[in-house]
Amino acid sequence: MTVTNASPEIKSILYLNGVTKSFDGFKAINNLSLDIAPGELRAIIGPNGAGKSTMMDIITGKTKPDKGEVRFKDNIDLTRHDEADIANMGIGRKFQKPTVIESLSVWENLDLALAGNRNVWQTLFFKLKKAQHERIDEIMTLIGLSEKRDALAKNLSHGQKQWLEIGMLIIQEPEVLLVDEPAGGMTDYETMETARLLKEISEHHSVIVVEHDMDFVRALDCRVTVLHEGSVLAEGSLDKVSSNQQVIEVYLGR
Repeated sequence: MTVTNASPEIKSILYLNGVTKSFDGFKAINNLSLDIAPGELRAIIGPNGAGKSTMMDIITGKTKPDKGEVRFKDNIDLTRHDEADIANMGIGRKFQKPTVIESLSVWENLDLALAGNRNVWQTLFFKLKKAQHERIDEIMTLIGLSEKRDALAKNLSHGQKQWLEIGMLIIQEPEVLLVDEPAGGMTDYETMETARLLKEISEHHSVIVVEHDMDFVRALDCRVTVLHEGSVLAEGSLDKVSSNQQVIEVYLGR
């Protein structure tokens, strides 16, 4: 795995300060501040409507905040860039539903992701360099799909499709990976394997995981941020936030 090229001097890989976003008078994000260190694995939890998806939309440029700072690697103002720019800078996002190309094999999906601007037809007839072959093999091993190399994506289990899509993002070398509810619809085994995978990925990339499954969050064994009504309600270990009375009242106790 290639080590992220984030400089040791960088204090924050992602920094949100006083971010607010309203839709028709409703504050989906309300004075939100968040600080993610380079190489950090962070879980974001909270009840429906807490602002988790809007937060990710703002980070990736899909939505512009009404006010507040959104910075990447300390000094890059993400509010001045669009989605394509931000993706090219090294911020990758995985949505809840896998978006692999089901008519292609595991290998071909990874090849296409590695290709960048080649289209599907060009990719299928493009001769890879040795290093590119090795990179795809490396990613297939990482995501546990080496034995499924030639399997069509449509024949993979739900969990395997999620792993393939994570691999397709990682092969593009993002510095930050945003992952939206990866454990949804997975078996218990797939859930724990996904936690293991994301922990391994976080050794070389910053990873932010939005999730509802508390067993999965516990398996991540990382710092947890609880959002409520668009703001940070609590932060710390899962045990710490789980014992917070406000968290119990607005989320865990429901």
